[in-house]
Order: sequence, then C-alpha cells, then structure tokens
Amino acid sequence: MQQIGSGLNGLGIGAFTLDWSTVVSWLGSPLVTPFFATANVLVGYVLLVYFMLPVTYWVLNLYSASRYPLFSNELFDASGQLYNIHNIVNDKFEIDMDAYAKQGRIHLSLFFAVSYGLGFATIAATLSHVTFFYGKEMYQRFRESYKGKMDVHARLMKRYDDIPNWWFYILLAASMAVSMVLCTVFKEEVQLPWWGLLVACAMAFIFTLPISFIFVTTNTMR
Repeated sequence: MQQIGSGLNGLGIGAFTLDWSTVVSWLGSPLVTPFFATANVLVGYVLLVYFMLPVTYWVLNLYSASRYPLFSNELFDASGQLYNIHNIVNDKFEIDMDAYAKQGRIHLSLFFAVSYGLGFATIAATLSHVTFFYGKEMYQRFRESYKGKMDVHARLMKRYDDIPNWWFYILLAASMAVSMVLCTVFKEEVQLPWWGLLVACAMAFIFTLPISFIFVTTNTMR
C-alpha cells in the first residue's frame, strides 16, 4: 500500500490537490502553456508511472527491482543496502577501481534507472522530432534571413541599436580560454579533460537550436 499510495516514495495513486503552488511546481502555469504540450506530458506520465513502472517492477522484476525501493534516487549495492560511496573514493575524490570491484556495482531503483534511460532517449528524439516536423520551416526561415525579409518582431526591434557581434565573440573566446586553463592547469581540482570541454561545447552548439525550438512552441522543456 505504501508503494502504491505514497506520494513521497511510491506511485502516489489517488493523490489530488487544489493547491496552485503545487499545480505549477513542475510544468509551470497551464495558463501560458499550450494544451497539447500539457496533455502530452500527462500521457507520458501516466504511461510511465501507472503502466511501465508497475509492469517492470512487480511482473518482470527488471534489474532485480524487488531488492530496491520502487521510487528512490539513492544508490544501492547488490543486497539492496545503501551504497557506501566513501569506500570507493580516494583522498583526491577519484574513484578507486580496485575498491569498486571489491564492493560491487552500483544499483539504482527501477524508477531512477528507467527515467535515466528515457532521458537519454529524449535527447535523440529531440533531434529527430525537430528535423522531421520543423526542419523545412527552419530551412525556409534561414534562407529568408539572408534575403532581408523581416517579420513584425524584427521590424519593431530595429528601433533599438544592435549590440555589436564582436562583444559576443570576445565573451565566447574569453570564457573558452578560461575554461581551457581550468581544465589543463587545475585539472586535478576540475577533473575534466580538455577534450571533454570541447565535447560539451559541441553538444551545446548542436542542441541549442532544436531545444530552443521546442521550448518556444511548447513553453516547456519536459
């Protein structure tokens, strides 16, 4: 009953509230979010929490799920006890692979593991969704920008002086230089290799436009 009814560590079935601060705590105000976006999130939530999670937990026992709580963000060992992170980390806060092999693999609760998997899936879905549904429109807008055709918003913004582009180029170059110094000179403290910084910048460059397109059409990043 705790797993089914608890809103803290369970599915929260039957939980209901009229508290507006609770209603807007996750998706924001439904008054400014399109109905189709809210409905899409609701359908995904119902499929995950009320169908996928119960079946994989109680029927399939996926990843030995019954050893761990149904809903938790804690880390566990193979026996279902809380994982002792301090035993596998050395004084430099680096993982000790020998100690990790001795203590065993880290296990997650089923909800946490499934949420992680679906989160990675949505990253790939973002690119495919924007490409197939908005790719043609994005290409047309890109071509129109070179022809000087402006929409009403661009015409209104022309009343104000533009910020010089070199401001942004200098800020980008300076932030990249400082970040690279931190990754190379203070690498023991930062623990991020220089190539990891470049990969992060490349991912930001690739995903900024698709994610922004979804945000402006749905008013949500969910």
